[in-house]
Amino acid sequence: MSTPLDNLAKLGLSLPQTSSPIANYVNAVRTGNLIYLSGKGPLLPDNTYITGKVGAEVSIEQGYEAARLCGLHHLAVLQSELGDLGKVKRIVKVLGLVNCIDTFTKQPAVMNGYSDLMAGVFGEKGKHARSAMGTNSLPGGIPVEVEVIVEVED
Repeated sequence: MSTPLDNLAKLGLSLPQTSSPIANYVNAVRTGNLIYLSGKGPLLPDNTYITGKVGAEVSIEQGYEAARLCGLHHLAVLQSELGDLGKVKRIVKVLGLVNCIDTFTKQPAVMNGYSDLMAGVFGEKGKHARSAMGTNSLPGGIPVEVEVIVEVED
């Protein structure tokens, strides 16, 4: 049986370095069997962020990749917090914010980058409830920010 890290490798991906919060908050808060992960943006390996507005400078496909990158950063936080992604019981709830032009209506297509990653890494346990919302601005001009609630083993 393959592990979440095996599944990640099969997708040709690896975990990035865990990034520090950019303000007065923490990456994760655990209460009972739930971990609430703070919003993450699409941070590149050179410590710069993807920027731009979806529907203008950023295409749906580029937004999809940005959302997937947010997911990789969440996985890195989970690995740091748990020591083993195999302790994830369920990706419960995902909230995706898409910085987009007023007439853009395909936020779910952008957020599929995140959801497809979670399903690819965790299988059925990666399927989750989700909201995908458009907004007129996000910190630093990033195109996507995602937060998630995860159920974990005791």
